[in-house]
Amino acid sequence: MRAIGLMSGTSMDGIDVAMIETDGETVSRLGPSALHGYREHEVALLRRAMEAAPALRARTERPGVIADAERMSTALHARAVNAFLAVNAIDRKTIDVLGFHGQTILHRPQQRLTVQIGDGVALARETGIPVVYDFRAADVAAGGQGAPLVPVFHQALARALDRRHPIAVLNLGGVANITFIDGDSDPIACDTGPANAPIDDFFRARTGTPRDEDGARAAAGRVDEATIARLLAHPFFAQPPPKSLDRNDFRAWIGVHAGLAGKSLEDGAATLTMLTAATVARVVDVLPRAPRSWIVAGGGARNPTLMRMLAEKLRPASVETADRAGWSADALEAQAFAFLAVRSLQGLPLTFPTTTGAPRPMPGGVLVRP
Repeated sequence: MRAIGLMSGTSMDGIDVAMIETDGETVSRLGPSALHGYREHEVALLRRAMEAAPALRARTERPGVIADAERMSTALHARAVNAFLAVNAIDRKTIDVLGFHGQTILHRPQQRLTVQIGDGVALARETGIPVVYDFRAADVAAGGQGAPLVPVFHQALARALDRRHPIAVLNLGGVANITFIDGDSDPIACDTGPANAPIDDFFRARTGTPRDEDGARAAAGRVDEATIARLLAHPFFAQPPPKSLDRNDFRAWIGVHAGLAGKSLEDGAATLTMLTAATVARVVDVLPRAPRSWIVAGGGARNPTLMRMLAEKLRPASVETADRAGWSADALEAQAFAFLAVRSLQGLPLTFPTTTGAPRPMPGGVLVRP
């Protein structure tokens, strides 16, 4: 089947669009991909929706600014799909399904609540293509974490990869998450801690810019190791998988323990960047054994300072970007949601006790047709 996946992550840099060909168990082709970048006022509306989200008590509630953000997000996703089809000269009739993740604005699995804004019915109508969306709800309702969702796709790709096992696939978005793959056993997965979100928030507050481009400021700064030690004392890092995070779960902890107000821009960036690397390294302690090969995807894979720190912390394991492995660091999650949409159509499980803590392998997703 030919499927297009759509992903808008917590880093909020834009909508990733990617096409793959798959039967839901193996991947026969990775097709073209693209990023439909957000403009600043669009990011601002998504951030306001995220700030309003903690007041939600039900996953279907859409008060005020959240409804506005959902309408905007859905329209932007439709525009991204239609532009992608046009640029790549793809006949929409040849696409079997869209995998539509939506935008996570709240993730509270302990309350059995996860909210991804995005109107699947409207997207199917605007694109003329069947849509699978709402991927996380069934898992969370059954008592799972609802995240990470992509490990089964990572495992499908890793079967064709010549790397030493165990393999760890690390995604560095707003939050970092890992898939641990050791042969054909069910993958093990969890969020490892904050990734780009604290760095981006720090830069937005200090400079008005959205990120530390290429990790340049962090490269010029000095890591405060005492701060790292204080931050690593958070009990989350000692918990075994499965475990997951909301984008903002560590905002207050970092605010109290990082001492950013007394640090220069460079030293603050260096310390927050090392925090990501250090928390990834800490997850090794709760895995069955240390990974020998690490493959890094997501926005953080484009940060050479972070990649250098990861290589130092994870030595002697090999550390490489998904691009170097022949995958796509930028499109991997969008490709995953195309894969998950096909699995949903086939009634195959998306999540497992070892990835989300669900009581059994769980199907998921809601199908709507144009």
